[in-house]
Amino acid sequence: MKLKRLHIRYYPPGIFLDYEKGGQLRTKSIDLLNLTPDTDVNELLSDIRAAEPLITSSCAEQVKALICKLQEKVSQKDDRKFYLFRALQAHILPLTNVAFNKSGSSFITGSYDRTCKIWDTASGEELHTLEGHRNVVYAIAFNNPYGKVHVLTGHRGEISCVQFNWDCSLIATASLDKTCKVWDADSGQCLATLLGHNDEVLDVCFNYTGQLIATASADGTSRVFSAETFQCLCQLEGHKGEISKVCFNPQGSRVLTASVDKTARVWCVNTGACLQALEGHSDEIFSCAFNYEGDTIITGSKDNTCRIWH
Repeated sequence: MKLKRLHIRYYPPGIFLDYEKGGQLRTKSIDLLNLTPDTDVNELLSDIRAAEPLITSSCAEQVKALICKLQEKVSQKDDRKFYLFRALQAHILPLTNVAFNKSGSSFITGSYDRTCKIWDTASGEELHTLEGHRNVVYAIAFNNPYGKVHVLTGHRGEISCVQFNWDCSLIATASLDKTCKVWDADSGQCLATLLGHNDEVLDVCFNYTGQLIATASADGTSRVFSAETFQCLCQLEGHKGEISKVCFNPQGSRVLTASVDKTARVWCVNTGACLQALEGHSDEIFSCAFNYEGDTIITGSKDNTCRIWH
């Protein structure tokens, strides 16, 4: 193996290693989820070098510099206030989704008008209109940092969600045809169809290291699949209504689900057991998320409130 490049990930904190093995360029990550302003950088570097043979003495100082950069970012206090910068007349029909690229220099919008548009963030100029869909565009995502454009054909129903894995080599799509599909982002080839749900699949996500895939369905269950074998590892059962959102904690040990039954639930990835039901909303929960340390949860509901759970 030969290390080719190092690059940084601010959220959650980590370092990517691009390396060559057997003539192929591959990527792995060093997760630094427990990094704090008080972390001893030299001690951490020593631990990393002991565990990762790609980190040799020749690149140790570069790794140390990246850790210090991440440490500085973690220690920054963010007390900024937001103000309206620009309003754009983006589409002729309502928008469904927006997403920034990694640098924030451009963003994409999806709409009921069946198009996507790419915009320059600073100027507000429309850069491209992406046409070809024959119905509402429900989900959009940028890959990182760039890539080819493919038409991913194979689902027999509307696609409800699309997501790249952490290194943007894979794409997962969820569909109302009761399946998810995993695609090779470079070739556009379908690698696997994830089966098992008996109703529409409404959401799909990778964990931060890209090893696991979680699905959420209108059948009231969530499933966790291996992103290597595409086999179902566990089924999460307990909600009394459809699950609208699913996500992993940064460590990949917990799954969080949000449901129309007015609750969110925290699950153990290894056992599939429900660890806690978060109750209190008076209407359907449409969205949920962990913070980057995994010790805080936020839920958003049709009852017009968000709740923060420590």
